[in-house]
Amino acid sequence: MAIGRIITGQSLSEQEESFNVSLRPKSLDECVGQANVREKLAIAIAAAKQRAEPLEHILFYGPPGLGKTTLANVVANEMGARIRCSSGPALVKAGDVMGLLSNIGTGDVLFIDEIHRLSTPVEEFIYPAMEEFKVDFTVDSGLHAKTINFPLKRFTLVGATTRAGLLSAPLRSRFGMLYHLDFYSAEELTTILARSAELLTLQCDPGTLELIAQCSRGTPRVANRLLKRVRDYAQVKGTGLLSTAIVESALKMEQIDPLGLDELDRAVLRALVNVYDGGPAGIEAIAATLGEERDTLEDVVEPYLLQIGFLRRTKRGREITKQACDHLGLKTHKNKSARDQPELFEQGKQ
Repeated sequence: MAIGRIITGQSLSEQEESFNVSLRPKSLDECVGQANVREKLAIAIAAAKQRAEPLEHILFYGPPGLGKTTLANVVANEMGARIRCSSGPALVKAGDVMGLLSNIGTGDVLFIDEIHRLSTPVEEFIYPAMEEFKVDFTVDSGLHAKTINFPLKRFTLVGATTRAGLLSAPLRSRFGMLYHLDFYSAEELTTILARSAELLTLQCDPGTLELIAQCSRGTPRVANRLLKRVRDYAQVKGTGLLSTAIVESALKMEQIDPLGLDELDRAVLRALVNVYDGGPAGIEAIAATLGEERDTLEDVVEPYLLQIGFLRRTKRGREITKQACDHLGLKTHKNKSARDQPELFEQGKQ
């Protein structure tokens, strides 16, 4: 069974996508959270400007929705450079990358999302582009094949990935700056929501944005999407004002609980208790039980459940914690292990 959730990777309509971009900060001063990353970026950008040279290559990694794409656009804006965007799965062969690189000017930013999904031939093709700003491009094939050495303008490659562990060591080592993005606090998310509400010209009662922030899983993308769903609910069911009652009703309709857990999160935890007696259970087994993809559970569900202490990863698999059972009102029914029943061994010896 495929259970819908508020942070699926489904493509947005062009109208909503352009609307999302309008909510994104354009400069480092407008960004909220990730203070350490922003400070390091500000120093690197200021130094690069003083030397009148492009930035080193940058890698942003962390769970989805924390602002990797936003920071890539902010870097380009701060440097006064153009940005060209692509993704790992879209760059299938060397010719795809060549088309991007040949149109890049000095100081421009090339942003590759999900860079861990680059194919091996493409990855090896961009090594000399990152280090020496030139590539060897082969044209034709067989007896007529010839290699052209193509010089490139000095550019900045910004990579983003949710699975840093899948990056090859040679690619990872070619980035001069590597930044990990952490989940946001409720206070930071409230500040982000206040800015978004102002851009959306929303009127909010005191405490309503804090209520949404607490249910946003530490992720700005989720916070902004919940804000839009609450706005829709307030417009249809109320007067357009975000009151406490309206927000609570909207979140209940979206099946979001006070900790930000949605139906898929609860389904994972219930499966661990009802099917696997609390675990340990392998991720493949859990995915098969729910009819979901393993990547969905690893990239979307697990990071937040691990962060709030509702899930444990062990060598034998995933286990639910007592804290999660108390929150959902669940009880495990594990049988006692042999080591907890020494009398069985004594009877066997007699």
